[in-house]
Amino acid sequence: KVYLFNVKDSCRVQSSGLKGTVPSQAPPIIFAVPTKVVSETGSVAHYMGINKVPELQMIFQKTDGAPVHLKRGVMDKMLYRTMMGLTIGGTLYCLMALYIVAQPRKPQ
Repeated sequence: KVYLFNVKDSCRVQSSGLKGTVPSQAPPIIFAVPTKVVSETGSVAHYMGINKVPELQMIFQKTDGAPVHLKRGVMDKMLYRTMMGLTIGGTLYCLMALYIVAQPRKPQ
């Protein structure tokens, strides 16, 4: 066996590569952020929000013929129409600016 710089047995180098060990403790949770400090709530931590996946699955899997980006109602329609209006307006503005820039300069 070959050792690198007095490393512990958990990082031993063998002919087949590095041999790792399984950690004895689970890693800390990164994305589950409690809404209160644990010391305030005692031993129980309350997490933000509830699981809305089943409710959203029912909405999006409904066969009503609407596209998926418009399934949640009036707010989706308003957002879609606003973004389409801004996109078309921005495209027209860019084309107008290109037309103005493409004109030859007037002699002075």
